[in-house]
Amino acid sequence: MGSLVRRDDDEDINRPLVPESSSHFGSEAAHVEEDQEKNELASRIWIETKKLWKVVGPAIFSRVVSYSMNVITLAFAGHLGEVELAAISIANTVVVGFNFGLLLGMASALETLCGQAFGAKRYRMLGIYLQRSWIMLFLCCFLLLPVYIFASPILKLLGQSDDVAESSGLVACWLIPLHFSLAFIFPMSRFLQSQLKNMVIAWVSFAALLVNVLTSWLLVYVFDFGLVGAAVSLDISWWVIAFGLYGYIVCGGCPLTWSGFSMEAFSGLWEFLKLSAASGVMLCLETWYYRILILMTGYLQNATLAVDALSVCMSINGWEMMIPLGFFAGTGVRVANELGAGNGKAAKFATIVSVTQSSVIGIFFCVLIMILHDKIAYIFSSETDVLEAVDKLSLLLAVTILLNSVQPILSGVAVGSGWQAIVAYINLGCYYIIGLPLGILMGWVFNFGVMGIWGGMIFGGTAVQTVILATITVRSDWEKQAEIAQQRVNKWSPKQEDHQSEVQN
Repeated sequence: MGSLVRRDDDEDINRPLVPESSSHFGSEAAHVEEDQEKNELASRIWIETKKLWKVVGPAIFSRVVSYSMNVITLAFAGHLGEVELAAISIANTVVVGFNFGLLLGMASALETLCGQAFGAKRYRMLGIYLQRSWIMLFLCCFLLLPVYIFASPILKLLGQSDDVAESSGLVACWLIPLHFSLAFIFPMSRFLQSQLKNMVIAWVSFAALLVNVLTSWLLVYVFDFGLVGAAVSLDISWWVIAFGLYGYIVCGGCPLTWSGFSMEAFSGLWEFLKLSAASGVMLCLETWYYRILILMTGYLQNATLAVDALSVCMSINGWEMMIPLGFFAGTGVRVANELGAGNGKAAKFATIVSVTQSSVIGIFFCVLIMILHDKIAYIFSSETDVLEAVDKLSLLLAVTILLNSVQPILSGVAVGSGWQAIVAYINLGCYYIIGLPLGILMGWVFNFGVMGIWGGMIFGGTAVQTVILATITVRSDWEKQAEIAQQRVNKWSPKQEDHQSEVQN
């Protein structure tokens, strides 16, 4: 009996507190739940990636194609001579770029308004917004004309050499038709982009690229028109884009969002102007920053060589920048659509996915530039001095590409959320109060030349701005942003529009 009791006691002592089968079941259940969460997260990432790349893919392609037209023109001019290369670079990068940033920024107001209205299914208002943007940008083009007409004396006043300033001024006057095309292209691109119709933009841009290659060859080499021929080829190519997009929109490509011209486009212009102006200031402060970089380089010793080398680096950076700008477009659309639909958490998740994927691509190109540091300039020039100067700047180019893989995406979040006014102040402080003085200090006081100017402006401006935008994005209350977006849609859209959109749906 006693032995029996002892055996029972031993069994009780050795028996686990939780039955083995039960413990195993609990552990297995935990693993199953963990696997389900991983699968669910992977599924969410994949779904969001498909939605994102539906915008990003065509946006990158169309931007690369459009920018390639400028690069092709620069390459044709570069093989004409050093002065010609500097002239076309300054005319296209500084003169056109000065106005390009403001017009593009003003058009980006449509990314907020059209994106959020499309998410809220207020379809007809997209066409009204498009017409309002055309009106604003076309008037703005007239106000900016003196920059083109008086480009030569302005460049001389800013310290450029007489031969480069005269040639740049001549090219700038021939680029006035391109200037007016932007007033139509930018709004139409944002209008189509907000509806996920980026493939239309991509195909039209590709057609314009083919036209650009043909006309550049004919006008520069066959007919020997030199710099004027290069400028005219750009005019023709950009107007091909304008007419192509317009034809698609008005000929039935957007039946829900385009119902014809309306006098309603002339109402509410003041409110539209305020948002457009905030968007314009936000973006142009950033784009002007890099134009100022090239102008400052013109004050250095051996300025033509310095401008040529920096122009090559800026062209390569601008070419690669089309990828982050594609993410900028995709992020802006995704955030605006989700906020307009009242989905704050989905907007946050879209932001995380976009920043991560763009950063990975940026790291790849950063490494690629460092590997090909002594070969990247051959695209634009065969001059030994230019090749050596670009080689010295390649490390800064790689760092710039890395930073630019994050900063535009955060700007896309700002545009999609309607934070343009806040970001305009951030850009002003980072670029012009911190970055520009630091660039001057490093370039002239410490005698680091173009490397000092560029390095100071990158680390003092772009890096600081990226950190601030990242902090704002991380700390944002996304549910509150969704409420603000819906309030904005209701403010800008008449009540009857809601009923009409439901009927159309």
